[in-house]
Amino acid sequence: MSLVDTAARIPEYVPEPAGIAACAAASAADAVVRGRVQVVLPMRHAGAREVEIGYELCGAAGAPLVFVAGGISASRHLASNAAHGEAGWAEHLVGSGRALDPARVRLLAIDFLGADGTLDAPIDTADQADAVAAVLDALGIGVLHAFVGYSYGALVGLQFAARHGARLRRLVAVSGAHRAHPYAAAWRALQRRAVALGQLQCADAQGLSLARQFAMLSYRTPDEFAERFDAAPEVINGRVRVAAEDYLDAAGARYVARTPVTAWLRLSESIDLHRVDPARIRVPVTLVAVEGDGLVPLADAVALLEGLGAYGRLRVLRSPYGHDAFLKETDRIDTLLTAALQAPIPSGDTA
Repeated sequence: MSLVDTAARIPEYVPEPAGIAACAAASAADAVVRGRVQVVLPMRHAGAREVEIGYELCGAAGAPLVFVAGGISASRHLASNAAHGEAGWAEHLVGSGRALDPARVRLLAIDFLGADGTLDAPIDTADQADAVAAVLDALGIGVLHAFVGYSYGALVGLQFAARHGARLRRLVAVSGAHRAHPYAAAWRALQRRAVALGQLQCADAQGLSLARQFAMLSYRTPDEFAERFDAAPEVINGRVRVAAEDYLDAAGARYVARTPVTAWLRLSESIDLHRVDPARIRVPVTLVAVEGDGLVPLADAVALLEGLGAYGRLRVLRSPYGHDAFLKETDRIDTLLTAALQAPIPSGDTA
């Protein structure tokens, strides 16, 4: 193992059994390699920590390499493939004919630091960006054709552009800005208090479920709720139950079934720790903002655009899905992404 710093990164590469077999067929469009990188990472708020970073690499060797990162619930598995048939978090964003088509681009993703719940320490988005760099080192990858980040992944992408800009040709940041908005940070703080109350009552799952249900309100918009849940409340066992409660309960239950409490707490905090100076970013950045996004207001995207200067451009979507538009408006997002990935790189911007 080695200490990761700006001078050198020599992480230990540990391919998984399925990945070893896939390496032999790396020229195939559907070649998939999974593995883990073990490294000592100097974390911004937690000191040097031994970490293991899981990754998945999919697509033909030699194709332009695109790193893809999603929200705090996302993982290294983007979409179903020949080696791993289960649906991924980006199932409708990746595929034949899409901007992220494994037949035309090679796709790389990681499991975020802390996603398995074993890292109980403050995690900065800068730490996540350094984890990406460590994986690139392990795989012998010098420069990314693009970094595509959605939500939390957009924050990590901005950090990567600021900290490792020489390794990046372009960034697409969807529903993410250079800082956490104070209103959104306050919302997340209350969600964490709901988890803390659950823990005090030895009801961790119930606390996390409630936090997730609060989150669903911030991910979507009042317009969507008005359309989907405009029904009269019911009186059940002497209590009033409104139309959206079944939906919220189901969302909470699904989340609890797959997410460790510690993972959610630390990644929620990580969003609020996020700060990037736009002046440090010197690669072309396409920002995609959603009008009505309650977590990343359009005004923050405009402020980031102004800070990026000639390196930035902004595209704005109108959608009733708010912050979750990248998961729901997949065709519209794909159109914007196609244009961003095919745009020429201005001379002198990056290697």
